[in-house]
Amino acid sequence: MQALQALKPESLKRYKDIIALLIKYGRSDLVRQTGLHAVVGQREPSLSPTIAPKAEELANDLEKLGATFIKLGQLLSTRGDLLPEPYLDALSRLQDQIEPFPYEIVEQIVSSELGVRISKIFPEFDREPMAAASLAQVHRAYLRDGRAVVVKIQRPGVRDLIVNDLEALEEVAGFIDAHTEVGKRYEFGNLLTDLRRSLLRELDFQREASNLMRLRQSLREYKNIIVPQPIEDLTTSRVLTMDYIPGKNIANLSPLRLLEIDGAKLSDELFRAYLKQMLVDGFFHADPHPGNVFLTDDDRVALLDLGMVANITARFQDDLLRLLLAISEGRGDEAADISMRMGEPKASFDKSDFNHRVGDLVARHAQATLERIDAGHVVLEITRISADCWFRLPPEFTMIAKTLLNLDRVVYTLAPDFDPNAIIREEATTLITQRLAKSLRPGRILSGVVEVKDFIERFPSRVNKILDAVGNNELKIGVDAIDEKIVLDGLQKVANRITLGLILAALIVGAALMMRVETSFKILGYPGLPAIFFLLAALAGIILIVNIAFYDVKPKKKDDDSD
Repeated sequence: MQALQALKPESLKRYKDIIALLIKYGRSDLVRQTGLHAVVGQREPSLSPTIAPKAEELANDLEKLGATFIKLGQLLSTRGDLLPEPYLDALSRLQDQIEPFPYEIVEQIVSSELGVRISKIFPEFDREPMAAASLAQVHRAYLRDGRAVVVKIQRPGVRDLIVNDLEALEEVAGFIDAHTEVGKRYEFGNLLTDLRRSLLRELDFQREASNLMRLRQSLREYKNIIVPQPIEDLTTSRVLTMDYIPGKNIANLSPLRLLEIDGAKLSDELFRAYLKQMLVDGFFHADPHPGNVFLTDDDRVALLDLGMVANITARFQDDLLRLLLAISEGRGDEAADISMRMGEPKASFDKSDFNHRVGDLVARHAQATLERIDAGHVVLEITRISADCWFRLPPEFTMIAKTLLNLDRVVYTLAPDFDPNAIIREEATTLITQRLAKSLRPGRILSGVVEVKDFIERFPSRVNKILDAVGNNELKIGVDAIDEKIVLDGLQKVANRITLGLILAALIVGAALMMRVETSFKILGYPGLPAIFFLLAALAGIILIVNIAFYDVKPKKKDDDSD
């Protein structure tokens, strides 16, 4: 706490804002347990019950606190383990719109970043922004060839503001994690780490341009889905220029406009496109809420704002495909097992409770809505169950939950009767085939060939080393056992029996071959020497069987050990 007592004025103000939010929304216990109120000179908060504020109030309060808290609210909208559903809905609709900054500053930033006067590049540049958000604002413009574009300009000073806000938030989260059971269960520090990573990526417009190019390439086969084309020569880390796509965001479409389009066809193609992104490419647009999805004037779907994307590994993709199939078919036990493979248990993990609750969740949704199960809602609920049962799911799981939940809202807006689970089941075979094809790309095949070549080249030298060690009596076998003598005795017994078995086999084979040789010495009409060999082999075999059956020490059963 001593380190917090020498805070800068702006950090101190943020601490007061955070503590005020915690108290207002019923978390006075966290403030009291950590002693944060003492740092900023506030009195100890009362634990007396108060009227709980409405969910919309939280969204409004976060808007007033600025860019970092708006983005925090958007991230919290994915955390079904932290907040009740009304709060998730309110935060998911959080409007990131604030007062625009003046055109003179826009002109200064664009000219500085692109190295030339704004009028030289854009003969027409609207002075009034199309939209103004906490991180940037967007202006419509035209290039010299008449091409319509939009120019996204980063808000001045926003990076420093976010860094200072994050420092204050991370310190508060650290205290809560260290001093409260709630912090240990939900790990707010990890939440802030995800927020920092997401925000710093979103502030790099060159990364966003790269994301746009990558997504355009991924979705080129989907004719009814478009992604803006960035203009690389007119893009920097603070300025992004891309094609202008006329249209309207899906959240604001009128019922009459929805009747004019084939919503079922658009929903079908959009959902398949996202399955491909997540389960084949391993790279997907992680923020498809209705405000970022436009219906164009030519009745296509446009995906905008690629500041927030996610990457997942091949192993995670395999588990995710199995999880979605298990959810879509109502197989709760399998969904629980797959979820456990995707994360890691904490010290107090209750496996039995986790299995029961996830299984019950999937079964309950299957019974409640036989025609469809909202996979996004189920995945989000799994994150809440995991926190309650002290189980840690990876950040990618939360991203998937948010993406599916927002995607559900978009496709149901376009087609209220859309059934995403039917698409999941239909696409399963295709997706698996595409994943296999991806694994057989020339680069991966060549990588495997190189590994085989390396193994073949090193194999003779490794064999020589082993033989040299055997010849020099230097070969050692490390056995981690309770009693080495028992292990060695067992190995010797095995070796003796193998040797005896080889001798008996040799006697039998030799006797069979000698049976064809005519001799004067016979036993019961058979050649005498082979008959003796057969008898010796039979006798030795009987002795070996008796020894194994009656004299070998059998392993004790657990019940015997407990007695």
